[in-house]
Amino acid sequence: MAPATFTRFIRFLQEELAISNGSIKIALRHREQDPGPLPMILWQYGLVTLEQLEKIYDWLESA
Repeated sequence: MAPATFTRFIRFLQEELAISNGSIKIALRHREQDPGPLPMILWQYGLVTLEQLEKIYDWLESA
C-alpha cells in the first residue's frame, strides 16, 4: 500500500470506524512480528467486528 493510501486508510479506521490509536498500534506491532494484511490482524485480535472488517475491505476496494 502506498504511503499516502496508508495514511488515508488509518484516518478511515479512526474517523469512520472509531478504532482507537491504541488498537491500531497493537495491530501494527503484531504485523511487524507476523506480516499479514492489517485488516485481518485487527480482526484476529478482536479489535474490529466482522461488520467493520467488511467496511474496511469495501474501503480498500474503492481506494
